[in-house]
Amino acid sequence: MTPVHTIVAKELRSVFVSPVVYVIAAIFLAIVGLLAYSAAANASNQAIRLMQIQNTYAQLNLNDMLFRPLFRSMNLILMIILPLLTMRLFAEERKLRTFELLLTSPIGVNEIVSGKFMSVIIVYSGLLSLTGLIPVTLSAYATFDWRPIYLGYVALFLQGALLISIGLFASALTENQIIAAFLSFGCILGLWMLGAVGGIIGDTTVGYILSYLSFSEHYERLIRGLLNLKDILYYASGIAFMWFAAHQAVDAYRWK
Repeated sequence: MTPVHTIVAKELRSVFVSPVVYVIAAIFLAIVGLLAYSAAANASNQAIRLMQIQNTYAQLNLNDMLFRPLFRSMNLILMIILPLLTMRLFAEERKLRTFELLLTSPIGVNEIVSGKFMSVIIVYSGLLSLTGLIPVTLSAYATFDWRPIYLGYVALFLQGALLISIGLFASALTENQIIAAFLSFGCILGLWMLGAVGGIIGDTTVGYILSYLSFSEHYERLIRGLLNLKDILYYASGIAFMWFAAHQAVDAYRWK
């Protein structure tokens, strides 16, 4: 077993013995399920109204009416719950004074940061896979274009990985889990609002830069079914930058 696998296994054991992850998962899945049910019911009612007006079968675009709004709502939920999943990664060990033992072990900082990051990615991927039951179930009753849905889940995975990397960095800065969660949420909220500020500034160099730095436009294009290399590069570079920042924070703590 490699050092990264050792850290991942250790983190997953601590995650699944804690009730917090089950509460967060239950809340997330319940909200997503309710939103999907509400959107599906609304689409069904609109189809019935159109049939009554046109006296013919109405074919609605479920990608526009159901899945795209659902993906937008899921992003907002992730902005809240992922800081709660990541707040304990380093903060808990620093508070319990076990972090020093970990840093003096033969495992390097690279492996520690990567292992903790991957452990949350695994938990998050499990949550995403459960929400995949929604389009699979609906496909038995309706037809829709799968490409935007596939790219929607790619967007959700990349968005989640970016938010997790931000939470990883925030947790490396403090031993207080609540502070780590608020730091993470503040950074995420700031990135989100950059898009709105860029839109207000308009078609200028500053506006373009602010819009690009925000994840809003990149995420929106992906859930619309538009695969653009610059959006993938945005997420890859953002995740790499936050991983590096977390690595530097842990390394600085080691040399205190």
